[in-house]
Amino acid sequence: MKPNDESERAKSVKKSWKMKTRSFTVIVYKEDDTYIAECPEVGTIDQGETIEEAITGLKEATRLYLEEFPVPATSPRFLTSIEVSYA
Repeated sequence: MKPNDESERAKSVKKSWKMKTRSFTVIVYKEDDTYIAECPEVGTIDQGETIEEAITGLKEATRLYLEEFPVPATSPRFLTSIEVSYA
């Protein structure tokens, strides 16, 4: 094993030890033939040909965003819907 390989492995282990996990809301909708996925708490958006592709891309985009711009801890968010009558 090369000395550089060992230091890279140590960095990787140290980084994974610091990893945090947090749940976020995902909103998915279809525009034309594309699925759009967005995370309202963070502001990240991605798209895909399927719902799964859009969510996978959003997860990666959100992870990358959070590595640069951590969000403060907040209370859990709840998603519901409302019915509105209008003319």
